[in-house]
Amino acid sequence: MRAPREIAEHLIRTGWRFWYLGLHKALALLQAAWVAFSQPVPASCGQLLTQLLLCGSLAIAAAGLTYHGLVSLLLYPLGPSAMVATVCGLLAFLGLGLVPPARCLFALSVPTLGTEQGRRLLLSWSTVTLAIVVVPNILANMHAAGQVLRCVTEGSLESLLNTTHQLHRAAQALGPDGQAGSQGLTLQAQGNGSAFRLHMFRVTQQVLEDFSGLESLAQVAALGTQRAVTGLFMLGLLVDSAWYLHRYLTDLQFDNIYATWQLAQQLAEVGATHLVASPPAWLLWAARPRLSQRELLHCLLRLGLLTLLLMATAVTVAMDHVAFLLARAAVGWAQELPTVPVTLTVKYDAAYTILGFIPFLFNQPPPESPFLSAHSSFQWELRFIGPGCPLLPARRPHTAAPLAAGALQLVACSTVLLETYARRLRHSIAASFFTTQEARRVRHLHARLQRRYDRHRGQQLAPGTPSCS
Repeated sequence: MRAPREIAEHLIRTGWRFWYLGLHKALALLQAAWVAFSQPVPASCGQLLTQLLLCGSLAIAAAGLTYHGLVSLLLYPLGPSAMVATVCGLLAFLGLGLVPPARCLFALSVPTLGTEQGRRLLLSWSTVTLAIVVVPNILANMHAAGQVLRCVTEGSLESLLNTTHQLHRAAQALGPDGQAGSQGLTLQAQGNGSAFRLHMFRVTQQVLEDFSGLESLAQVAALGTQRAVTGLFMLGLLVDSAWYLHRYLTDLQFDNIYATWQLAQQLAEVGATHLVASPPAWLLWAARPRLSQRELLHCLLRLGLLTLLLMATAVTVAMDHVAFLLARAAVGWAQELPTVPVTLTVKYDAAYTILGFIPFLFNQPPPESPFLSAHSSFQWELRFIGPGCPLLPARRPHTAAPLAAGALQLVACSTVLLETYARRLRHSIAASFFTTQEARRVRHLHARLQRRYDRHRGQQLAPGTPSCS
């Protein structure tokens, strides 16, 4: 009977063997699919079927991404967007299925996203996403705060004018008309109150219209910029991939600095492995992930610039949250402003005396004869918010757009470190599609290494000549 420890070790080895075999089969399937995809002419019915399935899947994915981008991001109508996406899907399927360089160009565009051109595309997308979502939201919250100012100004002015009118009525009650010899107390507002209120309304309305116009202008400008930038950078992505493919096919020296397994195999066949025993600094080993010091310094400088962009993004998102909190606090404060009831009671008693000095001589109060007694009460309300002025709700900051912009910027930061590997991947993709051209490039690189070796060896054998490496 086996011990529990042996059983556990057996299960672990079996599990690891199962995962290894599954991973090996998955890699074999992927490799077979890539071979079928990169073949100019399918060698069998299986490769033809695989090629058609891959081209169809890529065409459907391209059509879906095009539709999503046109509708959700660029805000085009549904009907034209569906038509354009369908046409793009059909053209992609026909191009990928019938034109092998088109398949190579499509495959090259993926690692091109990891180069400088792709990084510009990602950064432009993130910046325009912030501009089209976050900036209008900030302006909308500022608009809500301005609406609070307008409503409070209008309501306070209306209450002030109403109070002045009520006090004027109360003053008239102190000296009613028709009482002979009475002196009335007058209290009235100087100037035209309606004109002043209309002027204040026009001023606040102009301010709010300026905010609304600025918000609409920002949305239109951001949307137009996003459409133009997207089209230009997508075109630039394809042009950059086409330029790389053209240079790869026409120039043997272009991007020919990689020590691949084809070069190692050729050097081993002719017994010239000594050519890479002390490799030059420009020769990059395609299978080694190590970066040189120059490449690391270059990456750090670019990461520093991208860090500044991340900080600017964080400041913009923080401003969005601050504007929302201020607008919410202002609207909540305005909604909680109470209506103050005011009651003014005016009591007026008038009496007269005849020969009042005679009782005064005898230290007696003079007799009074009542003349007039009036009692009036005035009621009104002080409203700090005008009844015809609606308060605008504060807009909550968007979460998806800043997260998407931040994710795009982080991907752009990662492309700085992955740019070297992306260039190696572009070389490998082009070599898979054009094996004959890659063989010529390997022979050219072999001859270049041979010339370097002969030159260094001649310098070492020459008398009196210092050796250099």
